[in-house]
Amino acid sequence: MKRRELLKHLAATIPALALADEINAASRILKGLGGEVETSSFKPTWESLSNFKTPDWFRNAKFGIWAHWGPQCEAEYGDWYAREMYMEGSRQYKYHLEKYGHPSKFGFKDIINEWKADAWNPEELLALYKKAGARYFMALANHHDNFDLYDSKYQKNWNSTKLGPRKDLVGGWEKAARKNGMHFGVSVHAAHTWSWMETAQRADKTGPYAGVTYDGKLRKAQGKGTWWEGLDPQELYEQNHPLSQNSNDNGMIHKQWNWGNGVSQPSKEYCDKFFNRTIDLIDSYNPDMVYFDDTALPLWPINDAGLRIAAYLYNKSVKRNGSQEAVIFGKILDELQRKCMVWDIERGQSNAIEPYPWQSDTCLGSWHYDRSIYENNRYKSAKTVIHTLADVVSKNGNLLLSVPVRGNGSIDERERVIVEEIGEWMAVNGDAIYDTRPWMVFGEGPAMESAAPLSAQGFNEGKGKAFSSSDVRFTTKGNVLYAIVLGWPEDNRVKIRSLKRGSNEVKRTISGVSMLGRDEKLSFTHDGDALTISLPDKSKLSYAFCLKIV
Repeated sequence: MKRRELLKHLAATIPALALADEINAASRILKGLGGEVETSSFKPTWESLSNFKTPDWFRNAKFGIWAHWGPQCEAEYGDWYAREMYMEGSRQYKYHLEKYGHPSKFGFKDIINEWKADAWNPEELLALYKKAGARYFMALANHHDNFDLYDSKYQKNWNSTKLGPRKDLVGGWEKAARKNGMHFGVSVHAAHTWSWMETAQRADKTGPYAGVTYDGKLRKAQGKGTWWEGLDPQELYEQNHPLSQNSNDNGMIHKQWNWGNGVSQPSKEYCDKFFNRTIDLIDSYNPDMVYFDDTALPLWPINDAGLRIAAYLYNKSVKRNGSQEAVIFGKILDELQRKCMVWDIERGQSNAIEPYPWQSDTCLGSWHYDRSIYENNRYKSAKTVIHTLADVVSKNGNLLLSVPVRGNGSIDERERVIVEEIGEWMAVNGDAIYDTRPWMVFGEGPAMESAAPLSAQGFNEGKGKAFSSSDVRFTTKGNVLYAIVLGWPEDNRVKIRSLKRGSNEVKRTISGVSMLGRDEKLSFTHDGDALTISLPDKSKLSYAFCLKIV
């Protein structure tokens, strides 16, 4: 019996008061039998993709962890290493010259050959991240360096099963995530290799190697007698093309990120290869999420590859799950595009409750592992992460936290302590985070008055006033309102002015207040000035505590 016929039958034979429950039950039965509950298909247009609805599992999960890990971590010298090692005079260039030699002789391809990842234990790391409270996990599938971290059919020579670790890294992450009951995602960044790696076409302007071109233009024939004999570096670097306008301006890449402002236009073959690689990735690992480091979707607006990938993923999810359960992340989205996927804000937060679910992504340190951050103890603290999480969730968002992974595949002991502390806080206070929805206002307090505006992809974190005990963020679940207080007040009293008697936000009587992790009921007064709550003795990890208001 088809779904429509079944529903008609139910409507005719079941009392009206029970009809809704029975329809839901019928849908669940059909899902169990493999029937397609959603018959509409997504097409590769913005209008069609705008039928996307953020799945509840993502809205409920709230917190994920990301392993932004690939061969650029081997040097342990920070983000964008594969680009900036070719920028004469840069921090990475100087380090590379000292550690590895001149980039004309030892280029990024040679870094890949050095990378072994011999301490990688995805099962141990995912168990740690689950204990930290992460409900989903993101693995890097490729970066702008164009090296695939999986058994890639279309980047068949330059991938982690053939070179470097000689392991299927995405496959290992995926298996460990599923084992720990976590939703699994992949981040895809390779659409920008064409322009991002243009620095590899340069040469020193001064010194003993002045005029000697770096290795970015090497071809297969030049590899005879080397470790890479038989490989074509152009399959990795993709630099057999003219430079973009103003390519020697190191900051120009940011102005050309949306494939405008004089950027060199990628070939059809390049775009087709990117499309095929990404579809292969989706088919091989069935990710619940795909993160694109692009303005809107990859290669948009010069090519429709990103639109076709999005439609493919959504349709595959409907076929696989009976409903659309996949999530795509994109950046710098217009009003229509925000209906098509989840808006991702890099290293920043929205300053309002967003009408559609969104995500903030940030990192404990540098996106690619930087040993100097470890040595100088400059990681984000667990306190900062928790404050960010509370702020983001109160505004209808999720937080994706990158924990930098060393070249060898491990995390260092400072990171581990931070992750464990996040888990300790979440174990007590998770009820105020998971499965919640925004309240009528997201919060109150002085930090709201100095919130920094977003810039490009985001980049407003840490630019406003620091959170204090006067800052509160709200979440709701059923009849419960949670007030997350971002610091312990010196007088052991919390005043929440948004909950004053007679305010538009307070429609019902407040019958009780308690603190998550504590058994006792808290005394309070409620008048036209505020809801004032007397606190018990100071709690552990008191930089943020959660009041449950019924």
